Amino acid sequence: MPIAPERIVGTDLMDIYRKVDLGERLSFEDGMRLYATPNLTAVGYMANIVRERRHGAKTYFVANQHINYTNICNKFCKFCSFYAKKGGPAPYEMNMDQVRERLGWHRDVDLTEIHMVGGINPRLPYSYYMDLIRTVKEVRPEVHVKAFTAVEITEIARQGNCTVEQALADLMEAGLDSLPGGGIEILSDRVHQELFGKKLNGEEWKDVARAAAKLGLKQYATMLYGHIETLEERVNHLIQLRELQDETGHFLTMTPLSFHPEKTELEHIAKPTADMDLRGIAVTRLMLDNFEHIKSFWIMNTAPVTQMALWYGADDADGCVHEYEITYNDGDFGNKSQVLTRSNMIKLIEEVDRIPIERDYLYNDIVREATVEKKRLTSIPVAVG
Repeated sequence: MPIAPERIVGTDLMDIYRKVDLGERLSFEDGMRLYATPNLTAVGYMANIVRERRHGAKTYFVANQHINYTNICNKFCKFCSFYAKKGGPAPYEMNMDQVRERLGWHRDVDLTEIHMVGGINPRLPYSYYMDLIRTVKEVRPEVHVKAFTAVEITEIARQGNCTVEQALADLMEAGLDSLPGGGIEILSDRVHQELFGKKLNGEEWKDVARAAAKLGLKQYATMLYGHIETLEERVNHLIQLRELQDETGHFLTMTPLSFHPEKTELEHIAKPTADMDLRGIAVTRLMLDNFEHIKSFWIMNTAPVTQMALWYGADDADGCVHEYEITYNDGDFGNKSQVLTRSNMIKLIEEVDRIPIERDYLYNDIVREATVEKKRLTSIPVAVG
């Protein structure tokens, strides 16, 4: 016998539940209540309704490799442990032979996507970025290239003494297929000024997104949370993304990213919790009614939390990754290998009674071998942490 929603949601949130049940858009005030309620299970329960309405038990993943082509950066963001500095990682910038070598490390893996981002290195000329894309396509012509955050795009345009639109068009001609999220962290003028004042502001970031949309270039969205932002700023970020998606319709996926303070200027801030991560994913799913997909990034929130997130609104478990240098486990700058094999990823998803679907960048199914369809088991998400 089904459990009555009132028993899970409670009387305090039943008005939000009714909106979710009817598919109505949630308000800023609704978002604030979802972040503030102690009833995390209720938030996850409602997010799971939306997730299953759109995707059932399907959970997507991609076979991908990350390449961070340089860690030299002139933005000096206080939340960053990636850029080269005293006491941190040694500076580097890859030449094309090194990029080919890095791509060759996983030549035996059937990769679908190469994800490339890096620091803002003023020594790199316009031609470098075009060569970077062309080199990837030369070595692995079959892959989808997702590269360059909005702040990188503006630097590329500066180096080319051209408009953002022209830089994007040239990159697309070279082989760029989509843009990742990132580059703004959170849409708050206050946080921007305090933590990353040398980077784009919110309106400049939106202008890059609008330029990409005009060219038909798909993009991902993110939100970095758990640093100095307020709950109001988190909800406002989601609403600004929702409004931009209403305008452009070009965002594919939203990924909430938890801040890790290790080896940053904000080391005094507590590390993220499972409650924070699950709530962030669930509220994102509930607020972003015009985003088709919500991703849980297991490298930042751990594989077990990502498993739970698949019942808290996430329908995408990201991918295999192979190397990731933006954050490090416990600040270990020598450990760049962070990987789940394809079989690991399938097991991770199946262990929580979801159906793994390998995807391309447009979320089309990729079938590599015959699989036995697994029967979905019904459960109610339980709060963790």
